Amino acid sequence: MTPNDPQFLYMILILPSLFGLTLMGEGIYKCAHEEWSGLISVFFGLLFITTVIFAYFFFSSYMSGRGI
Repeated sequence: MTPNDPQFLYMILILPSLFGLTLMGEGIYKCAHEEWSGLISVFFGLLFITTVIFAYFFFSSYMSGRGI
């Protein structure tokens, strides 16, 4: 599997983003029902999505530097 394959993009960026959005959605649902433990899920969801965004910029700059 090369970095130009769509499967690579799917594995590295899209699936983790969906996981982070699921965490955020669960946290918002809990907060709406006055369970303040939902804030932890929202925090980790944001952290996870931020990590995915960082990985995207890292891989895009890494691949452009290699001429791929």
